[in-house]
Amino acid sequence: MTRVLVLNGPNLNLLGAREPEIYGSTTLAEIEERLVRRGAELGLTVETFQSNHEGALIDRLQQRDFDWAIVNAGGLTHTSVSLRDALLGIGRPFVEVHLSDPSKREPFRHVNFLHDIAAERIVGRGAAGYTAALQFIAHRLATIPNTDEKAGTGSDE
Repeated sequence: MTRVLVLNGPNLNLLGAREPEIYGSTTLAEIEERLVRRGAELGLTVETFQSNHEGALIDRLQQRDFDWAIVNAGGLTHTSVSLRDALLGIGRPFVEVHLSDPSKREPFRHVNFLHDIAAERIVGRGAAGYTAALQFIAHRLATIPNTDEKAGTGSDE
């Protein structure tokens, strides 16, 4: 069975309470529960991990006990060469997810150290972006037909 790691970076533990006008009212626990359930339906094993610490995220990636990852690096997207290097170093494909669309926000959020190494990017779809990422992976593995014509807003950004 294909193993998918869902990796969430700093402050994503505050989803549901933190700036709901930007990030929505769905909590990280609710997103994770939905992903585990949907993953089982798709024949995927889903494990989740969140940390506010860059090193903990890198350590988790370096365990290499998964086949694909869904990565929402939060603010580290815009600052972390180390996280980029870890993602390159582990040799596992990943889908980059952002609840909002960073390209439509503050200029400092336009810097992205991960976009060019991700297999796909899904931005601006709120919590549904995570499920779209999981379906993208399942489609790539040919476990389901592509029911989401445009999984991301993504590769062309």
